[in-house]
Amino acid sequence: MDLNTVLEVRDARQRAPWRSGDAWLGGGTYLFSEPQPHLRRLVDLSRMGWEPLRRLPDGSLEIAATCTIAQLSRFARTYDAPAAPLFEQCCRAFLASFKIWNMATVGGNLCNGLPAGPMISLTAALDGEALLQAQDGTLRRTKVADFITGAGRKDLAEGELLRSVTLPARTLLSRTAFRQASLYGLGRSGALVIGALDPLDGSLAVTLTAATVRPFRLWFPTAPDARELREAIEWTVADRDWFDDIHGLPAWRRHMALRLSEEIRRELGREAGR
Repeated sequence: MDLNTVLEVRDARQRAPWRSGDAWLGGGTYLFSEPQPHLRRLVDLSRMGWEPLRRLPDGSLEIAATCTIAQLSRFARTYDAPAAPLFEQCCRAFLASFKIWNMATVGGNLCNGLPAGPMISLTAALDGEALLQAQDGTLRRTKVADFITGAGRKDLAEGELLRSVTLPARTLLSRTAFRQASLYGLGRSGALVIGALDPLDGSLAVTLTAATVRPFRLWFPTAPDARELREAIEWTVADRDWFDDIHGLPAWRRHMALRLSEEIRRELGREAGR
């Protein structure tokens, strides 16, 4: 898609006042996929030189916003954390060609805020924390599950930048389970549910995405039984929170989310003794 209203592409390393019509440019796979008539200038992040993935001294993992899906997938193949298989599962949940894989970024997927965004699923399920940077350099942190506030909506101020997402060391030790449903064989996710069982205290987190307008991460101190899990989902996710578009009606998404959540409960509950 030619963005014929864009008059300038600026290197993000060269600081300049943010103005109306500006947009951050990561991989550009969304920006160049459809008309953006409101844009006048792109601020290119590709030369910032951020390390795509960085293991921190405390065992946590920092993923740069500019890390591509291909880089994340390659890293996961040699990553020795118990939760590492989940990285590849979420990468494969993209409805995308290999060309998109090599350009699309983790940060772009989060900032689009789409319910089916698999990087939202991955980082919310592993209790990720987003690092945000304002135009004046001020930094703030927020949980990914709180960063996405609705379908296409996120807690991001004008000109604010998503710098990275950090996954805590403890959740990377989790045993995970992944379930995905779509109306089509290679279609966009209609429901995506991830479970994470903490090996230290036996707690279980069940994260619902794609079926809902935003991520819902439900935490249980011990693995719940079937009734407890269903009641928790129905109590937490309101009728208005089930997503509705061409890829699935709310009633079907709700049904699949409940079904997949129960499958995950059974899979991980066996290890927790439930």
